[in-house]
Amino acid sequence: MNRDLNCSGNGTKVWSSQLVLGLGIPQLTINLISVAFNCTVIFTIVSTKDLHKPIFVLFCNLAFSDLFTSSSGFWISILFITDPESTVFGSKDILVPYAFYTISILSTIYNQVSIGIERYLAVAEGFRTRCRISRNQSLVAALISWTVAFLLGGMPLMGWDCYKKENRSVLYSPLCIDYLIFITIPNCVVAFILPFFTYLSIIVILRKQKCAMKAHRQTLGAYKSAELQVATTSIFIWLLALVSYAPFFAGVILDATMQLCPTEAYPSVFVFRNCSAMMITLNCLGNPIIYTLKVKTLGHKLRLLKCPSSNRIQVQAIGSS
Repeated sequence: MNRDLNCSGNGTKVWSSQLVLGLGIPQLTINLISVAFNCTVIFTIVSTKDLHKPIFVLFCNLAFSDLFTSSSGFWISILFITDPESTVFGSKDILVPYAFYTISILSTIYNQVSIGIERYLAVAEGFRTRCRISRNQSLVAALISWTVAFLLGGMPLMGWDCYKKENRSVLYSPLCIDYLIFITIPNCVVAFILPFFTYLSIIVILRKQKCAMKAHRQTLGAYKSAELQVATTSIFIWLLALVSYAPFFAGVILDATMQLCPTEAYPSVFVFRNCSAMMITLNCLGNPIIYTLKVKTLGHKLRLLKCPSSNRIQVQAIGSS
């Protein structure tokens, strides 16, 4: 399908300065806050020996992914403010940040799945066989996540781009629309479906454990608390991913089906595109809160950095996060 047959005017000015600043400044601000937030989490985990555990290796890797996403988003925001037309008609300058943005988002998705699997194995350990993940296995999982993300996200830099070619994306030019579909659909399934079933399985296991304890007339207070905490955290994780990535997914579907020139899609479709990017950045802000700051041990360490004390806090094993 030739999407560019009736489209012309690559030099046409379509963005107004007020709209550019109205969209660009909030994007810059959110990305900077996310960078600072994730840097704090990374520094805390790396500098604290007690936090060098398998789950915190995955937390740290997720923070690196979110930091990478926010930094790439900041780069794209700068390009949008300084040269907004390049985000409409496409340019070689924006191809590189788009590729790095894709790599970081994919890495974030794979890390979230890894954390869900680790939590499942941690809970299943007490119910069936011992299968807790070691720190080396967490490092391998992180390495695999980044490798797959670089291979898939870096494809536009290896030649799969549509700069001055047919079939390029309207929203994310110069990326090809078939590349966006290839990346988006399977990874949205990974982002939405796998975590849903993983955390649902965790809740089911906790219920079975609770029933087994009830049959032996053991105290159920701790398990009721654990089940409630895991259930609420799981809902937060799934809803955050859904709210953050669903607009981008909808944008790609719209991009693949609509027959519009870039100038015809302005301004509503491009405003939607920028807002969907901000939602992804909000996910980068929400991840540290849900995955790390909700964990009491890391919260204690963050407070220690603000208020140094001679008393060291003993880090306890995480039953659920």
